[in-house]
Amino acid sequence: MVRTHRRRLVVTIAVAALAAGIAAVVIGVSQSADDGGTIRFAYQNRVGSAACILAVEKGFFADEGLRVEPFRFSSGPACAEALYTGSADVGTMGDTTAIITVARGRAFTIIASHGRGEHRHRLMVGRNSQIRSPRDLAGRTIGVKMGTSTYGGFLAFLASNGLARDRVRVVDMGPSEMPDALAAGSIDAFVASEPTPSLAETRGARQLATMGGLGNSYPLLVLTRSEMLADRPEDIRRFLRALRRGVGWIREQPEDAAKVLTNATGLPSDVARKAMARHAYSLCLDEDIIKSLRKTAAFLKQQRIIDRLPDLRRAADGLYLQAGPR
Repeated sequence: MVRTHRRRLVVTIAVAALAAGIAAVVIGVSQSADDGGTIRFAYQNRVGSAACILAVEKGFFADEGLRVEPFRFSSGPACAEALYTGSADVGTMGDTTAIITVARGRAFTIIASHGRGEHRHRLMVGRNSQIRSPRDLAGRTIGVKMGTSTYGGFLAFLASNGLARDRVRVVDMGPSEMPDALAAGSIDAFVASEPTPSLAETRGARQLATMGGLGNSYPLLVLTRSEMLADRPEDIRRFLRALRRGVGWIREQPEDAAKVLTNATGLPSDVARKAMARHAYSLCLDEDIIKSLRKTAAFLKQQRIIDRLPDLRRAADGLYLQAGPR
């Protein structure tokens, strides 16, 4: 069963990667080599990426003297695929996707976290669902985007509640599809990061559980191509300074930050504010994050999602968060 599951996961990730590659072409991501001046930035249209969205929309990158070409995707695996294919120089993603990425080799480096949230992933069911506890999930159909931080948290959630992975039927599904699928009854539950759960609540869904309490803070991470660090270290520092301004804006101007997020993503303003409250926005790469990454990596290896543990002493480098030269 483990081998079967692994094959399914590999196929799923491959399909997701292909879809991301197609999406990249559709929205016009350049496949050519970087011209040495522009930084191509792949980030998500999720509430967790509020600092990234603000840095783009408020012109913080330009203020740092950078030319940044932004490309917004709907999931971390899509951002990772943009890095894999050379379509992006910097990308953001959750912890599971980041660990899978750096476990592949030395081509990519984690340089910062721009936010986290222990309860930002939530398991949602219909208002009148008979699912009242985790044990009631046995035999049910659950939507989740595989290869994401949400999926890693969900596997840990199942394990912590004594449910084997093969006791539930997991359907690989994009977050935008989940509220409609739940309302239509084509799935019994879904697991997603914010703002999808908050959007579903406006349509009558209710929370069964969060993926919190499992020793994971679910950091949102910034990765770059390792060669970029060697070739353009000062540009990376300025890039991170712009993200830090985005974080500061969230803290100092929360209403305006929510408004920018609403305009950029189309979220209702109340949903944006509610979803943002489930996140802690900061730009750092501290020991708590490294500890969380190590624990998640060990779990992913145990689940046979990765073949080997990444060397986080090499693959995670917080020195670029410092203002001065290395």
